[in-house]
Amino acid sequence: MFATTISPAGEEGRTGWRASPELAFGLFAGLAAFALAALSPAILNDSDTYWQILSGAWMVDHSRVLRADPFSYTAAGQALSTQSWLAEIVMAQVYRAAGWAGIHALFGAAAGLTAFTVARFLRRRIDTLPALVTAVLGLACVSVSLLARPHMLALPLLALWTAALVAAREKNAAPSYWLLPVMALWANLHGSFAFGLALAAALGAEAIIESPTSRRTAIAWGAFLLAAVAAAMLTPEGWRGFLFPVPLTAMTQLAHIGEWQASDFTHPGPLEFALLGALFVLARGRVRVRLVRLLILMGLVHLALAHARHQMLLGVAGTLLLAPALAAAWPARNRKTSPLPAVAAGLLLVLGLALRLSVPAPRGQDAISPQAALAHVPRFVREMPVLNDYAFGGYLIWTGARPFVDSRADLYGDDFLSNYAALTAPDKDALASSLAYYHVRWTIFRADAPVVKLLDAMPGWQRLYADNVAVVHVHD
Repeated sequence: MFATTISPAGEEGRTGWRASPELAFGLFAGLAAFALAALSPAILNDSDTYWQILSGAWMVDHSRVLRADPFSYTAAGQALSTQSWLAEIVMAQVYRAAGWAGIHALFGAAAGLTAFTVARFLRRRIDTLPALVTAVLGLACVSVSLLARPHMLALPLLALWTAALVAAREKNAAPSYWLLPVMALWANLHGSFAFGLALAAALGAEAIIESPTSRRTAIAWGAFLLAAVAAAMLTPEGWRGFLFPVPLTAMTQLAHIGEWQASDFTHPGPLEFALLGALFVLARGRVRVRLVRLLILMGLVHLALAHARHQMLLGVAGTLLLAPALAAAWPARNRKTSPLPAVAAGLLLVLGLALRLSVPAPRGQDAISPQAALAHVPRFVREMPVLNDYAFGGYLIWTGARPFVDSRADLYGDDFLSNYAALTAPDKDALASSLAYYHVRWTIFRADAPVVKLLDAMPGWQRLYADNVAVVHVHD
């Protein structure tokens, strides 16, 4: 970080503080990412945040990990996998201490730490301008998933893990075992730890293929990978939690969920700019990427194209994986500089965090929070079975109502979600049978949901309330 140097003769022999340029570069990147996340209302544009805070609060209050669903009425008591239990507890405690302002600050800090790690790693190897362009294009891909959910709390660990693996490959060495606590923490925060293990295996294969002493390399990387797998099992779920991502990603009904759908190129976005920029640089021929590394990057591109949620993996991990090739074309000129920029960035970060925590951030009605509509539903009606919009499930849980469905896809399963997709399509027969089977007495859907018109025409159902966010129907 900071280093003391003695000025050469002719400069009055003074002793002064000097800072490495990558420190200031990383701090300013972290400051920009913190400000973007902490001050953006869009970070709360996901209903998962509601039930994740309540899940964490439940675990704190009961001093145990949540094992069965306490929130819905269609899956009440059904076993569930609390993959992100630690992240949910952190979210709950922060919310209890500082409300929504605290949630903004928490996830702003996670975004800032991720940007700091990526930018500092790049600037240590690459000159200022290409490092800036690479960092901006890469980190912009995270914006699609910039939401107050556990994956954001795990994102700094993804950056740290990937940076350490790439640094080990640069030294032709096996990764340090100090990374094992990172993996253990990651596995308790979010299921994306599985990507970290896959990345370690891929870079281990690269090391074996490119190493003249492949047997020794294979043993070193193999031992690390086995230790990392063991660390990933240090969770309340044990080996079941380790295998959890497999059945989740195999679910067919994930295709109906926005973040699991293919990336949308109908409008220009960060992923498009990042891919076009990478193609331009590679086509110029100045940057050469080794074969195995190129295959890994192609795999990341495939994931980002197939599922919008994986754009952040490409933006963070892909940027770090590409750094050594970029460094060969634009090597860093790391002269010690004045510490003032680094100090200024650090102070601004502290000031921004303090301001964010001190300014209240009350939540009003929005696309996932139908406050006005729910306020018009009598309490005794709210206690009856409801058929709700998928996007409203988290808010219903937040208000104490038991939803028909929410965003915990793994809890409800393929068959249930398939029926829900049919009745909201809308399929008249599927809707009628579900209303009867679950004894539904009221519904709440987005104002533009296709099922609303079908409910308007169904005998025995009438509108209780409607606005530009939600429509409520009740049964006679």
